[in-house]
Amino acid sequence: MKSVRIIPCLDVDAGRVKKGVRFVDLVDEGDPIELSLRYDAEGADELVFLDITASSDRRATMVDVVARAADQLFIPLTVGGGVRTLDDAKALLRAGADKVAVNTAAIARPQLISEIADQLGSQCVVVAVDAKRQGSVNSQDGGWEVYTHGGRTATGIDVLQWVDRVVQLGAGELLVTSMDRDGTKDGFDLELIGEITSRVPVPVIASGGVGTLEHFAEGALKGGADGLLAASVFHRRELSIESVKEYLSSRGINVRPVG
Repeated sequence: MKSVRIIPCLDVDAGRVKKGVRFVDLVDEGDPIELSLRYDAEGADELVFLDITASSDRRATMVDVVARAADQLFIPLTVGGGVRTLDDAKALLRAGADKVAVNTAAIARPQLISEIADQLGSQCVVVAVDAKRQGSVNSQDGGWEVYTHGGRTATGIDVLQWVDRVVQLGAGELLVTSMDRDGTKDGFDLELIGEITSRVPVPVIASGGVGTLEHFAEGALKGGADGLLAASVFHRRELSIESVKEYLSSRGINVRPVG
């Protein structure tokens, strides 16, 4: 059985880690370097570092912050936000990132995925998918739509069609965030995650909605996710990485040991 990865996420805006609910009402959660080092020491398997306003502000990802974090980390680091070109991806890898995440620029020019995969390897390319359920949040009809620019812009693109396409273009991993569940602590959108994991051959990281230990287990057992991402429950010490791994192990889910 595969090992499920526990992945804290740092959403960074203006040099600070922020967290909101459904991508709005952001609250300051601390310094990205300090939090990165804390999660490394606490046994996180990877970190995701997202510059959440780089695309909407039309600026590049903060390479200097990435470099300072990566220089002190011993776990893999995925960085996204504002990655528009192959050169942007190369700059982040040179700064110490292990993988780059693309979303907005890939929607505008899907060939970007293939360019990065061809030059740097598919294992370096994570496509971030910000998905919003169509109709009411609780509706089971209508599917999900892809959003860009940090959840600000609807694209009219069906999520399931999009994930099929990005995998064909060379994406090595998907980071799927339910905008409806983000920050709510109501649990992952298991239908969304399950639909995607059942149709793509690449690893899927589930994001959006974690509030309890059981939510992590559901993401693995019911959603089939390879990675389980959370933010506020870790930032605010409501749950520890060690407690999550102990609980998952008790449920028969393979996890990498802490330490």
